[in-house]
Amino acid sequence: MEKTKGMSSRHIGMQTALNLRRFFIYLFLAVVAFFCLFPMWTLLVSMTRRHAEISTSFSFWFGDQLLVNLHNALNDPHLSVGQAFLNSLFISVTGSILCVYFSALTAYAIQVYDFKGKDLIFKFILIIMMIPATVSSVGLAQMLTEQHMTNMFWPLIIPQIASPVTFFYLKQYMSSILPMEMIEAARVDGAGEFRIFNQMALPLVKPALAVQLIFSFVANWNNFFIPALLINEQGKKTLPLIIAAIKASDPSSFDMGKTYALIGVAILPLVFIYLLLSRFIVGGMTEGSVKG
Repeated sequence: MEKTKGMSSRHIGMQTALNLRRFFIYLFLAVVAFFCLFPMWTLLVSMTRRHAEISTSFSFWFGDQLLVNLHNALNDPHLSVGQAFLNSLFISVTGSILCVYFSALTAYAIQVYDFKGKDLIFKFILIIMMIPATVSSVGLAQMLTEQHMTNMFWPLIIPQIASPVTFFYLKQYMSSILPMEMIEAARVDGAGEFRIFNQMALPLVKPALAVQLIFSFVANWNNFFIPALLINEQGKKTLPLIIAAIKASDPSSFDMGKTYALIGVAILPLVFIYLLLSRFIVGGMTEGSVKG
């Protein structure tokens, strides 16, 4: 009887310790979530307030100026917001699709084919991955400026195709999930190499493609450094350049409500692309990290 009571009290103590541990874990996660979501909440609140209210006080709740701020942001005669939105969308969508497709094609070639210098090429790509993008961007911008190739979209798209990080992720994913037996069977049946890649390999790595498409789209959409070096024509500017132009405008005409409204508009495509492809993230991360 005493032994049973001892085991029962020990079980209660272990359960109490487990509940206490869970409480502190959930509390920590709640604090982290608060600090992660707080900037987004302040952005949404600031989108609905006047410039004077934002400058003089802080509020946790919404105002009534959302439509006014959106109208001022989208109809500013000095800023081509609509054209800049379309420019950013075209560059981001085109650059992301080309980046993911050709990175997958390169990863497929390194993974499937055996040829002389294969390991050397793979290591060379990894070395390039360690070089900061800004280092090569300055040289690229200088070269394009000397060749009078500024104010064009293709210099912002073509260099994005060669992405060592995207290649490396897709290569590792393919090494864990791509069955060579299926590829060999398709070759025996007479299928061409591009048909095997497009109709068999790509569907198998679709989760990884979705993950990298999100990352690539976000990187292209938020790209400010290279467009700032190459674009100075008003009709060719991207959305980050327009937002920077508002922040650098005359202080007497600067409107924080309009600026926050424009930032809110700028993040809508990012939210949309994430919601569209986020269901692949967990599957892509887990499947690509497990061998066999």
